[in-house]
Amino acid sequence: MPSTNSPRPYILAETNWKAVKSTKFEAAVLPWGATEAHNYHLPFATDNYQNEAITEAAAKLAWERGAKVIVLPNVPFGVQTGQLDIPLCMNVLPSTQLAILKDICDVLVRAGIPKLVIFNGHGGNDFKTMVRELSFHYPTLFTCALNWFKVENKTGYFTHLEGDHADEMETSVMLEIQPNLVLSLDEAGDGFDKKWKFNAMREGWVSAQREWTKVSKDTGVGKPQKSTAENGRRYLDAVVTKVSDFFVELAETPREDFYE
Repeated sequence: MPSTNSPRPYILAETNWKAVKSTKFEAAVLPWGATEAHNYHLPFATDNYQNEAITEAAAKLAWERGAKVIVLPNVPFGVQTGQLDIPLCMNVLPSTQLAILKDICDVLVRAGIPKLVIFNGHGGNDFKTMVRELSFHYPTLFTCALNWFKVENKTGYFTHLEGDHADEMETSVMLEIQPNLVLSLDEAGDGFDKKWKFNAMREGWVSAQREWTKVSKDTGVGKPQKSTAENGRRYLDAVVTKVSDFFVELAETPREDFYE
């Protein structure tokens, strides 16, 4: 059945050349997710569904406030170097990500767009050093990275706060945005994960790649059993509000006024 929805001018995949050529966009948003196992009950594209839901909702609010932002198509493959032994976890290396980002930045510079938000939805992606390199190669393009899962504290929304993969937060969000793709929570693993033996790792001042199948038997990290769509909705509302506020502020602030 054909869609009856009108193209949204802030979603590049839906808009058209007629609209684009007459719009001066102030900021581009590049969602970057992953395709990977998420315990037994969540789909492989969990990070991508979450990215799209949040960026589309936040851009809508920002656009309604006059902010000319454009959301680019989500990049669905992330860094999975700790999950190479899990079938069909789709790995791209950080060096590949940087190469893709350089090409995208070149497009944005040619289009005269002055700001880029790399919107990250996958814990295995780390764009901090890439932002530094992109700032060197593209000085006219302000580039920043946003990790949406760090926007709002989970306290007050969820019962089990520990965990960072297919946990109560992620499961609740998916129950809100894609409930048809979430299996019964009776089928979910318990999300138990082994911790580093080294105190330095536990305290956070030494870091290393987790070997996922040695850490978790179900690929989950965090208990999902008390997840609810209602809590996912409340959490998403808070995240979307903060993200949209940032989109507006970034779009409206001239580059020379970034510091006070």
